[in-house]
Amino acid sequence: MPSVIKTLRTLSEPTRLRILALVEKEELSVQELQEVMCLGQSRISTHLGLLQEAGLIQPRRDGKKTFYRLAQGGAGQAAELLRLAILGADEITERAADKINLRRVLKRRREQERVYFNQVAGRFDRIYGPGRSWQGFGHLLLRILPPLEVADLGSGEGLLSELLARRCKKVIAVDNSEKIVSYGAARARKNGLKNLEFRLGDLQDPPVAPESVDLVVMSQSLHHAEDPAAAITAAHRLLRRPGQLLVLDLQQHGFDKAKELYGDRRLGFAESDLHRWLEAAGFRKVEISVVAREEEPPHFQTLLAAGEK
Repeated sequence: MPSVIKTLRTLSEPTRLRILALVEKEELSVQELQEVMCLGQSRISTHLGLLQEAGLIQPRRDGKKTFYRLAQGGAGQAAELLRLAILGADEITERAADKINLRRVLKRRREQERVYFNQVAGRFDRIYGPGRSWQGFGHLLLRILPPLEVADLGSGEGLLSELLARRCKKVIAVDNSEKIVSYGAARARKNGLKNLEFRLGDLQDPPVAPESVDLVVMSQSLHHAEDPAAAITAAHRLLRRPGQLLVLDLQQHGFDKAKELYGDRRLGFAESDLHRWLEAAGFRKVEISVVAREEEPPHFQTLLAAGEK
């Protein structure tokens, strides 16, 4: 049994308290802890090693993965210290985000049959096949779309809007640049897309009637919003029931030059923030996952967030 002093020393670090609170009831892998806590693997592994050495957690090997849980069978002073440590973890600022992220990670774990696009991509490029392309896959998937009415908020020049308009009943593309709206409208006329309408407006107050569309899309536009939470709430107002919001945006990153190069207001988003904003706006069945990772620096990762009204 580790000494009380050694246990206290181990429990003195807030990150280790967060880990203990996470594995109190759920067995988690290093990768899952990374995703929940938004920390690097080496940092988490170091803390796990110290917690294991102190006898506070125990590992379980499953194939190539190792899962960790709270050590079983503790009693006396050690058990009381552990109880207080887990109780104290709730006072740490990051703990609220940990709880949100843990729910999302566990939900994803339960969905065993879910197919991730990065797995598909890896298989897709492995063997050449004539006529086998992402362009072809894209057209196939567009054919599956029902005749929806869609609002594309922060549409830019309207590339996604144009694609959607070829299958959807109506697409309203909203952007805050007069020049871009004029350009997009001209392209829509040139391409004969009478069901694609461009409107000048802001993400926080889009010029779309309440409860008038079936789907709202924000593709790489939310990080330009002055108030992302208000933009998500505005999107909820536009939707009929049942309706869906899809947000495609960058995961939180540290590439400061993005503000200068691309005019970004925010350096991406933490999954916990997106989850919290969607729930606060009234969305149900919120799902958030990483759907793309760039191989080259600065290694941007793309999140897909979805919610139903």
